[in-house]
Amino acid sequence: MTKAYDTIYIDGAWTAPSSTETIDVVDPNTEQVVATVPQCTPADVDRAVAAAKRAFPGWAATPPTERAALLAKARDLLAERSGEMAALITADMGAPGWLAERVQVGLPLTVLGSYIKLAEEFPWEENIGTSLVVREPVGVVGAITPWNYPLHQITNKLGPAVVAGCTIVVKASEAAPQAAHLFFEILHDAGFPAGVVNLVSGTGPVVGEAMAVHPDVDMISFTGSTRAGARVSELASATVKRVALELGGKSANVILPGADLEKAVPAGVGGAYLNSGQTCSALTRMLVHRDDLPRAVELAATAATAMADRLGPLVNEAQFERVRGYIAKGIAEGATLAAGGPDRPEGAEVGYHVRPTVFSDVTADMTIAREEIFGPVLSILPYDTEEEAERIANDTPYGLSGAVWGPTREAAVAFARKLRTGQVEINGGAFNPLAPFGGYKQSGNGRELGRYGLEEYLEVKSLQL
Repeated sequence: MTKAYDTIYIDGAWTAPSSTETIDVVDPNTEQVVATVPQCTPADVDRAVAAAKRAFPGWAATPPTERAALLAKARDLLAERSGEMAALITADMGAPGWLAERVQVGLPLTVLGSYIKLAEEFPWEENIGTSLVVREPVGVVGAITPWNYPLHQITNKLGPAVVAGCTIVVKASEAAPQAAHLFFEILHDAGFPAGVVNLVSGTGPVVGEAMAVHPDVDMISFTGSTRAGARVSELASATVKRVALELGGKSANVILPGADLEKAVPAGVGGAYLNSGQTCSALTRMLVHRDDLPRAVELAATAATAMADRLGPLVNEAQFERVRGYIAKGIAEGATLAAGGPDRPEGAEVGYHVRPTVFSDVTADMTIAREEIFGPVLSILPYDTEEEAERIANDTPYGLSGAVWGPTREAAVAFARKLRTGQVEINGGAFNPLAPFGGYKQSGNGRELGRYGLEEYLEVKSLQL
């Protein structure tokens, strides 16, 4: 049964959009339309931004702890409806149930909790010499979020923005919009004042670009492809608004000589295939010393095959064909196929499923080693010296994430310091939602999560006493 969402959330109420056009939402497991959402127009963006602008003075003047108290209500309501939320995310973008519950919903709950706590601990004012330095909200925020983590990417932006005192207009991805609609139902029930949080839907070229050029939007926070991020920056530059970008990646997982291959390689496969490889920080390049290559390839192929039943489909047909095209390209360019391939998995005649794929004998100039694939495709590249490993790891326009496995923590940390990337896992170190997340180079600018994520939404004013 198809669910028709026929309203958007503006100024504290669900309201009809200016257009009757809609966008189909397709379940990637069944290839069937499960929902429709409005295709908004720039007029809808104007209304949402106007509501956010009206609400800003009152919200900015509200004490941070009161702002956080409303966010805490929303967090608690989300926890109560977590099963419903997980099911919508699975229907939208295909995440298996365990992943939808544990990561797609569990992580946003943790992130919201971190900002609720941070509101009390953050140094909103400080004395520096003869000056009082105060931190104030940047203003109206336009948030453009992707489909791969459809709730997490909203909470990464909305949580710190509202705690900072900003008002916000969110454009969720049209490919996976149902989580946003449910979350805004939750925000409404939590009692946020009219205009503080607003939701529009539609495509990037229509709605996203209208937000980026809008003169009353003070900041754009965008997560998505590097190509689209460059377009957002270009449009936003006309009004010199603040722009925070979290973009693509081609992250290297460097396994140093002496590291525990039996742990490092399977963990690296997991880091490449999380969310069916549809993760900007996926560890898609595994760098292994040439002496360790045969065993590493064997371990990776075994791990990939074992993970086949735990992966969901890719988000849509376009992504499905794109990833299969990259697999074919890897074969054509001479990489050795160690596991997987371009064919559908056995028994998966319906749904956008791709075999978890491992390539060995990959060279740094191959397409699969240079371009972001956004699917379950791992490239294993050999190296002969640590200097060569460093060069290969950094030889990319991206710099979002990475990993290093070494014989000791000290050796791994020493190598990690040489990587031009925003975060590095050390010997399997776990993701930390309080640590800054963001990239170097064409992986973007600015940081999300924790104190650094909050600071993105604040201006700094000096009062000379």
